[in-house]
Amino acid sequence: LKHCACECTRRIDPGPPAPPVLGQPPASMSVELKLTTQKPPAFYTRAAKSFLEGLPEKDEKPAKPAVDTVTLSALGNAIDAAVQTACTLEKEDVAVIASIRTKFSSVSGPAKRAPHMTIVLKRKAAVTAMSGSVAVTSEKTTPIEGQKPGTSGLRKKTKVFMEKNYLQNFVQSTFDALKADGIGLEGGTLVVSGDGRYWNDKAIQIIIKMAVGNGVKNVWVGNDGLLSTPAASAVIRNREGGFVPFGGFILSASHNPGGLDEDFGIKFNCENGGPAPEKVTEAIFANTKSISEYKICTGFPDIDIKKTGCYMVDDKIRVDVFDCTDDHVALLSKVFDFKAIKKLIARADFSLVYDSMNGVQGPYAKRVLVDELGADPKCLMNAIPLEDFGGHSSPSHGHADPNLTHAVELTAAMGINKSGERVGSPDGLPEFGAAADGDADRNMILGKQWFVSPSDSLAIIAANAKSIPFFADGLKGCARSMPTSGALDLVAKKKKIPCFVTPTGWKFFGNLMDSGDEKYFPGKESYVPFLCGEESFGTGSNHIREKDGMWAVLAWLQILASKNKDDKKPLVTVEEITKAHWTEYGRNYYCRYDYEGVEKGADEMMAGLVEKCKELPGKEMKGMTVKSAESFEYTDPVDESVSSNQGINIIFTDGSRIVFRLSGTGSSGATIRLYLEKYEGPKGDLDSSQFDVCKPLAELAMEISDLPKLTGRTTPTVIT
Repeated sequence: LKHCACECTRRIDPGPPAPPVLGQPPASMSVELKLTTQKPPAFYTRAAKSFLEGLPEKDEKPAKPAVDTVTLSALGNAIDAAVQTACTLEKEDVAVIASIRTKFSSVSGPAKRAPHMTIVLKRKAAVTAMSGSVAVTSEKTTPIEGQKPGTSGLRKKTKVFMEKNYLQNFVQSTFDALKADGIGLEGGTLVVSGDGRYWNDKAIQIIIKMAVGNGVKNVWVGNDGLLSTPAASAVIRNREGGFVPFGGFILSASHNPGGLDEDFGIKFNCENGGPAPEKVTEAIFANTKSISEYKICTGFPDIDIKKTGCYMVDDKIRVDVFDCTDDHVALLSKVFDFKAIKKLIARADFSLVYDSMNGVQGPYAKRVLVDELGADPKCLMNAIPLEDFGGHSSPSHGHADPNLTHAVELTAAMGINKSGERVGSPDGLPEFGAAADGDADRNMILGKQWFVSPSDSLAIIAANAKSIPFFADGLKGCARSMPTSGALDLVAKKKKIPCFVTPTGWKFFGNLMDSGDEKYFPGKESYVPFLCGEESFGTGSNHIREKDGMWAVLAWLQILASKNKDDKKPLVTVEEITKAHWTEYGRNYYCRYDYEGVEKGADEMMAGLVEKCKELPGKEMKGMTVKSAESFEYTDPVDESVSSNQGINIIFTDGSRIVFRLSGTGSSGATIRLYLEKYEGPKGDLDSSQFDVCKPLAELAMEISDLPKLTGRTTPTVIT
């Protein structure tokens, strides 16, 4: 970010690559001007005009290209200056006024609230007029079975989504659910983008046409149809002054493989940038069972989503195609101290490698790590987004899942195997490694020949939160999903902050982040700044309403930077930070066994476990005594909603745990997840293999559940 005297923020793209690749657009910039009463309107008019027209090369200073968008933000008495600036530029044919929004914002002082105006200007030359029909037609359809969203939306095989009306039924059911809930689609703004997997581009065009057919006036699309899941949340919450769209469709099946014969997915995120809550997804599902027609503008033209720009169709509908990295990177630069991280990366004894696994993260990794933080471009691995994430011939077999099993190129580069064990010599290996999944909301953190479990990563970030500027005043709350280890609980107890245990699914963290917000839950206790995470390689905070893979990487780099301020001293490593944490808090040995694509017996096994929960407490098994056994039920402390049947949680008197849960992220068959945890105190054995320590628990879990007998599966698909 570069700041000028008029308090503007200029977001600078690294420019066009040679040759161009997916996710790296031609230069596309936006500027936000925050107007005050300290400068006259003429000053802001000149500033905005210079951005919209660009500046020629002068006195050996390079030319500055014109920007496509200038957002004027003004509070109170400064609103007059914003209005004058916008009107002058439109009158001079420099820009067109794309939108004007007003709201009240909280301010210090006796008034407490003041009017706030946001005016979005589009460079006139950047606006492309397109002809096309906006006439709405109603197409007949019938319900399609099985369109119930899981914890992360609806996921099926790509060919299923490509079937007649499959996507259309779900999209229309979503629009109808929003209308019934009082969400104003008419004249509203919608975000539509995805992780770049096969058929994303076609699905985006269909959704745009349906959005217009349902009254949407503005549609925002990331270049090439790309937006990482965390970036989509950032766009909803921050672009053009923030909270403009009523929500967005994210086209992703996350870490699942992509391609014609693989997986596709869609989910809706609400106006707060977070996944739709259960009441909305239940309404969507109900609509899919009774839908009889959908609305669409068949004559609306296809939009060229490969080029950034503003498209006006029939002088009524605006489609913005923007640099997919802008908003997320701008937000992250405010959360973290980029200068300190850049200093760490510049150390001669520090090196890193980042694997985007040919998912959507590639452009973001280049923008953040290389362009902003100065890392060597060679640190980027698999940084070009591909619609099949590399396919079956790639080392990961197209499975963009950041774990020890699938991120094989990264683990090899960091000197560990799929069990997290050291392999070969440490000489010449990077000090830090990380990976992202297909839609970039997940992360894996590695040190030199060292694996950090997601549960430990969450706890270590919590313990070192004050090193991150966003958490400088300390955390006010934290949360983990029920299957995630209790390592976070130990930190929260020592720090004396509330710690919540929720069902699996990021949407359950949303209410905790919005608690106390005047718009959503006025009068409730506020828990922000807030930190949360899941054992499934997801970590994040209240900066957005999704887990954020890049955020987690920057959090670790910030912690490393804080412990390595003196470059004359030996480097404090990821391994040393982890071991120091265990010495203080103890170690939660933890493993997860995944049984994917289970075709029989999964529901029978879970039903049997529910019954066994009644007789297990007090029972001694293999020298261990069961303290409690339950089908986990969660009562939301904010809105008091109840979520039942969220997994089987078996706790032993020594603190060990066995957890069974059916996952909702697969596209076919059932996925059984088995979670194993054993706690060892600070003075105990902290250096054993988590896989060895948890193996007896796994054997006991097989005995309790009858999993091999009921499912026919004797070994897990993946162990992490």
